[in-house]
Amino acid sequence: MTDDILFSMTNIEKSFGNVHVLKQAQLEVRKGEIHAFMGENGAGKSTLMNILAGLLPKDDGKIVFEGKEIKKMTPELATELGIGFVHQELNLAEDLTVAENVFIGRLPYLNQFLGIVDFKKLNEETQYWLNMVGVHVSPTDLVSKLSTANKQLIEIAKALSLNAKVIIFDEPTTSLSDKDVEVLFIIIRRLKEKGFSSIYISHRMKEIFDLGERITIMRDGEYIATDKVENLSEHQIITMLVGREIKDLYPKQATEPGEIYLKVQNLTDKLGKIKDVSFEAKRGEVLGFAGLVGSGRTETMRLLFGADSLKSGEIVIDNRRVMIKSPVDAIKNGIGLLTEDRKHQGLFAGLSIRDNITITTLRRFLLNDKALTKMADDSVKEVNIKTSRIDNPVSSLSGGNQQKVVLAKWLNTDSQLYIFDEPTKGIDVGAKSEIYAIINQLALRGKTILIVSSEIPELLGICDRINVFREGEITGTVRVSDYLTRKDEAQEIIMKYATTS
Repeated sequence: MTDDILFSMTNIEKSFGNVHVLKQAQLEVRKGEIHAFMGENGAGKSTLMNILAGLLPKDDGKIVFEGKEIKKMTPELATELGIGFVHQELNLAEDLTVAENVFIGRLPYLNQFLGIVDFKKLNEETQYWLNMVGVHVSPTDLVSKLSTANKQLIEIAKALSLNAKVIIFDEPTTSLSDKDVEVLFIIIRRLKEKGFSSIYISHRMKEIFDLGERITIMRDGEYIATDKVENLSEHQIITMLVGREIKDLYPKQATEPGEIYLKVQNLTDKLGKIKDVSFEAKRGEVLGFAGLVGSGRTETMRLLFGADSLKSGEIVIDNRRVMIKSPVDAIKNGIGLLTEDRKHQGLFAGLSIRDNITITTLRRFLLNDKALTKMADDSVKEVNIKTSRIDNPVSSLSGGNQQKVVLAKWLNTDSQLYIFDEPTKGIDVGAKSEIYAIINQLALRGKTILIVSSEIPELLGICDRINVFREGEITGTVRVSDYLTRKDEAQEIIMKYATTS
């Protein structure tokens, strides 16, 4: 083992019951490097990282950290060795202060027997780590009052305070704006300069090429390759990820949109986040919505679905003015919403895959267990959900397959208007391609589709038109067919609409 290698994992095996999750998996990270780590949802990335962090025991294989073999990794030992983990879903106590979160379980005491905390020392030490990551918050601020970006930085400060030598970043940008992503990248590069190693897990190719130095790719629980990022093209990485060649990630099929199906006029919400929003969408049209995080895109979709309260404005569906005061009203009017937050708003984590898929159709098949099971089986095949049994808990699925469950749930309602809010957030390139194909099929069947996405290339690849939001208003519209050979120019125009007053 050479001096520059921080740790290696070789021939790692892991099974859950009869499911063989890791098969001879491996990973090697050098000191002071930013190591990209990619694989489709369900490829085994999270399982391998959980083994490294001591959260799961390995069944077999070898872990060597700084030249010493680790027979049994535990969370305590991982912390002692200097392994930090910034999870995709933030793991902070919202009602505690920043300082209490950074040193949770390790508070300095003036008198531990009496439970008297040394808050002066706590806040001073926290400030040191806040300065290290460059986050401009106070140690005494409540975490619940912070932005998502700042919460992410608090997680990094917490990991560093544990004397971390390597930090695992698991999809850290899924809820961040472009500006916040830039700040995060600056911090990760700064950590590299100080000798820290980073494992960067992401499905976003641009981030991998902007940040990564070397990359390890996994597929179906197995190690595929490790190479310098600069040696690989995006096409080569995609082929290794999915095990087949995807010639066109955005398989947009030509459609001829029909008559206007949805007409929205002067929508304004009660919270003041949406201001006189108006637009139209036709049958068979895929209408995109771009804009920065917090610009009003999601809030507008929630108004259409009755999840938020409408102050004023008019919604016309199929030449008929409708009143949508609740999601029940929206569903009755043929609207389905695939939410941005699938975990908390799109799925019932305690229910099975079958029950999640069929929950929107229970009235049709009340107490008809056989019919519900057949519907779930058909849906699993239709959208290619990877599972051994439909009565497994939906929480057992990877993120991409969970997203397909939410999609299947709404496809069973035969809605006429589908709203997709960040439909490919946090999922792999193979699952993305499959979801794009489903969107194409819906458009060909004459359905009206609204898509919110923070990825402009995605919108340009699958939409007919793109409305751009800024500060609760639509500031411009781009017709994609006008820029088929000038995608870079279209991106610049969209960003101008999204940022310039």
